[in-house]
Amino acid sequence: MSEALLPLAGVRVADFTIHAAGPFSTHVLSQLGAECIKIESLSRPDAFRKPHAVYGRMTAATFDQVSANKLSVRLNLKKPEAVDLAKRIVALSDAAAESFRPGVMGRLGLDYKSLREVKSDLVMLSLSSSGQCGPDSHFAGYAPLFGAWGGLGWMSGYTDGPPVEMRHVMDHSAGYHAVVALMAALHQRRRSGEGQYIDLAARDVASAMIGDALLMASLGEDPVRPGNDDPRMAPHGVYATANTDRWLTIAVRNDREWRALVGVIGTPGAADDPRFASAGARLRNSCSLDQLITEWLQHLDAEATAQQLQATGVCAHPSWNMQEIADDPHLRQRGALTEVHDPSYPGRLAVGTPARFSRTRDVGIRRETPELGQDEDYVFGELLGIGARQRADLEQREVIM
Repeated sequence: MSEALLPLAGVRVADFTIHAAGPFSTHVLSQLGAECIKIESLSRPDAFRKPHAVYGRMTAATFDQVSANKLSVRLNLKKPEAVDLAKRIVALSDAAAESFRPGVMGRLGLDYKSLREVKSDLVMLSLSSSGQCGPDSHFAGYAPLFGAWGGLGWMSGYTDGPPVEMRHVMDHSAGYHAVVALMAALHQRRRSGEGQYIDLAARDVASAMIGDALLMASLGEDPVRPGNDDPRMAPHGVYATANTDRWLTIAVRNDREWRALVGVIGTPGAADDPRFASAGARLRNSCSLDQLITEWLQHLDAEATAQQLQATGVCAHPSWNMQEIADDPHLRQRGALTEVHDPSYPGRLAVGTPARFSRTRDVGIRRETPELGQDEDYVFGELLGIGARQRADLEQREVIM
């Protein structure tokens, strides 16, 4: 399958993003076929190229999850000549993306106003903690802050427990919102001929994911953390089994599934118990219902019980750990998990794209994780037309470094 047939083939992105949320957004674009030119430097490489002890990772494997497929060039943006080269890359691109704190791109001379001078129909994305404007726009932040400040952390966790810290789910959710916004702007440019600027705040993304709770609060109600409960289904939760640290997820949607579950449980009279006779009754008596299921499962195997419940039409599955995910033949066959390689590390797993296209089967990771500056022959040589002697001079003066 030719790369020319990929959905975003022909789209070029100047990628100034760093860390997780921003790089993940451009990573998704690259999986869909966009040519993403990652701009960094030896003095300020992307943080994910480095070991991340804070996440328990002593190698840079995280970089695979946000940068495979991308091209890499080195530009020391503290040097005016490097800024000029970055502008030349933008001039040949359809979009630019960055995820610095507000004001950084302006101080570098690479803000939207400056870049429009070299690319009048540019689509530019700025992804930050709290946006480019507003009283809190100066705050920096990482994924836990996005969820905490946006309210999603408060609504996550058990009702009788503290809020739960939201980590990569916030980075990736913000990244996906950025992808949708950027593609929408590119589509509009195709119709109108005009580019535009996208200001996306990860904190706003978190708030957008708790719309029902915000509506309740606006009506004077006090939303509480739901834990694993559902407002319409009961039982609906994650239950311990006889296996150590092995949990079974069960969700019952209607009376038919409830009767099927009771048939497997085998508790006399449970189907006719007035506490559980209807969906409303089960919701009102969910604590008693959870106790019934907990006692039933305490001596049972999670996998075998899940299969038994699935055979009766009840939604159930063990909560898988990471090794089970990595070994899953279903995900591997679909390409949701794929191997990536680079010269420094042996082949290892990375996350592919969840989408499958009937005409474009090469969507996903198609090339190895880039070494810093590995694509400069193409970008500086072929695209910008910089000769070897000039490049050597730029390197000697640490413009390219």
